[in-house]
Amino acid sequence: MKELVEVIAKALVDKPDEVKVVEREDGDTTIVELSVAPDDMGKVIGKQGKIAKAIRSVVKAAASRSDQKVIVDIVD
Repeated sequence: MKELVEVIAKALVDKPDEVKVVEREDGDTTIVELSVAPDDMGKVIGKQGKIAKAIRSVVKAAASRSDQKVIVDIVD
């Protein structure tokens, strides 16, 4: 899932070299933390959070194929 989030985020931002994705396990849940440059935060979140919701939906769909629970967290 880490690679999927990284590819999507790098396609959206102006500074793809500052995209950082950290994946960690918390019990049976995988948490994917995405951080981008402060200037690019609005591009990843989108108006009213629509882009962030879309990223989460794509990751959730990919995770459901392998019976995983994945949470995408966008951090400052």
